[in-house]
Amino acid sequence: MLNIKTKNYDIFLTNQNSLLINKFISKNKYSKVFILVDSNTKKYCLRLFLEKHLNGIKIELVTIKHGEQNKNTRNLYLAWIKISKLGGDRRSLLINLGGGLVSDLGGFVASTYNRGIDFINIPTTLLSMVDASIGGKVGINIQKLKNQVGLFNHPRFILIDTSFLETLPKREIKSGYAEMLKHGIIFDTKYFETLSKLKNIDSNFNIEHINCSIKIKNKIVNKDPKETNLRKILNFGHTLGHAIETHFLSKKKSKRLLHGEAISIGMILESYISHKILKMPFAQCQNIKKTINDKFKKITINREDSKSIIKLIKFDKKNSGGKVFFVLLNEIGKCETDIEVPKKTIIESIDFYNS
Repeated sequence: MLNIKTKNYDIFLTNQNSLLINKFISKNKYSKVFILVDSNTKKYCLRLFLEKHLNGIKIELVTIKHGEQNKNTRNLYLAWIKISKLGGDRRSLLINLGGGLVSDLGGFVASTYNRGIDFINIPTTLLSMVDASIGGKVGINIQKLKNQVGLFNHPRFILIDTSFLETLPKREIKSGYAEMLKHGIIFDTKYFETLSKLKNIDSNFNIEHINCSIKIKNKIVNKDPKETNLRKILNFGHTLGHAIETHFLSKKKSKRLLHGEAISIGMILESYISHKILKMPFAQCQNIKKTINDKFKKITINREDSKSIIKLIKFDKKNSGGKVFFVLLNEIGKCETDIEVPKKTIIESIDFYNS
């Protein structure tokens, strides 16, 4: 079992059975143990988790519907009510078993119920293993705007079992791969090159690659836990990517994009903007575009889509004083934050993606 230490908690990475949680629960003498799942993780992951990591412990189950559209105040309220009705108190433990929806909303539930109870994150998607469950951000969406309400709070620990990747469709694996590519693009050129050469993106994902992504995010978060400076670079691709994700969330189900799919497009757009604003070498911009387009299905962003996306970026959390700020690249592996971008350059970047 690999162990990555952060300033506030440990991350354990394995694909084997573990008594870690049993020992932790026994040591802390929790009055109740709750497990938050969505309808997908209840179906595909809960039994595996109980067999491998929580044998013999009595649990209470809290279930929400799957899908980013359910990371909202309604499900937050329902989770509070369910825990309360089942006798939850300040000595309760909440285990968040699932992807980003579960870790974000579950962390918010635990941070606010009875003014805060302990929680553990058990990420079951590649995206949540390398990104969403790590870093202490918890929160919900409001009116389809991503993570508009939240706070910083840390789990007692995170247990990552790569066996859960076998429960995922290939599309979900690729969504997580997009965030791993981002880690390389913003921080480690060699890591980006290694990931870009991968032929198959599937459940047999190399545990060392996952470990590398976690270490990159951990280095950044440890230096800037509240996102006042360096941590902002983790938002590369997200200013436009979140707007794209939000825009297509309102479309028919068949046209909705997973988080990583939207962020992959955002990284192409923001690479082009980096070339125009910070003179990032165009060859690197093209390399990022080719790497992403080789792995992800290309979509068409028409003029109506563009208008909606540009309107949505005003809600980005990095904005200040009505100004929209971007994270841009000087080159692969080196970023600058808080860069203003003209609207015409954003439109050009969408044309670059469509071309």
